[in-house]
Amino acid sequence: MENDVVLIVFAKAPVPGEVKTRLSPALDAETAALLHAALVERALVIARNSGIEQVELCCAPDSSHTFFETCAEDFDIDLTGQGDGDLGQRMLRALQRGIAEHGAAIIIGADCPALTGKHIAEAARALDKHDAVLTPAEDGGYVLIGASRTDAAMFNDIDWGSDTVLASQRRNFNQLGFKVHEMPVLWDVDRPEDLPRLKALKPPLEFFWP
Repeated sequence: MENDVVLIVFAKAPVPGEVKTRLSPALDAETAALLHAALVERALVIARNSGIEQVELCCAPDSSHTFFETCAEDFDIDLTGQGDGDLGQRMLRALQRGIAEHGAAIIIGADCPALTGKHIAEAARALDKHDAVLTPAEDGGYVLIGASRTDAAMFNDIDWGSDTVLASQRRNFNQLGFKVHEMPVLWDVDRPEDLPRLKALKPPLEFFWP
């Protein structure tokens, strides 16, 4: 890879009632929060297996939750805060900071346990020749975004959480003239119907629920 790349894992604190709320009523708030924590840990394992040396956990609402502090110790990673604003504003700041410090940056969430280190390594290589990289999700969003340059308008007019996120992101990149590499579509965990596939995941998630 020509660019030095930083891999940024975006995650919310595992507070019951504030994470994985769309998994109700299949999971109660406490179980959903525990599942979220397990998914964050899996994302960090994947990140560490990607071959990218610089990994950070970018935390919401801030990095003070004890779960984040434990992750920092267990995975030997830096903690940063996402700050204020909608998801686009927070991702833009993280990408801008990552690019300023490393030349390129990749953001992943904790919702896609199907994402592997190989996917991330491919995304990092793509940033040597592209302005941005995306991994689409089956539900109309995306599970990975990376960039070697940014524009203040790259996240404009995106209805976060809807099934139009990917289409809106493609539109913005096209309007800005970004050269984009798109990777194969993956699935993520947002709805009760995603849970059977999560239970069948290989290697299995280190979390069990009824």
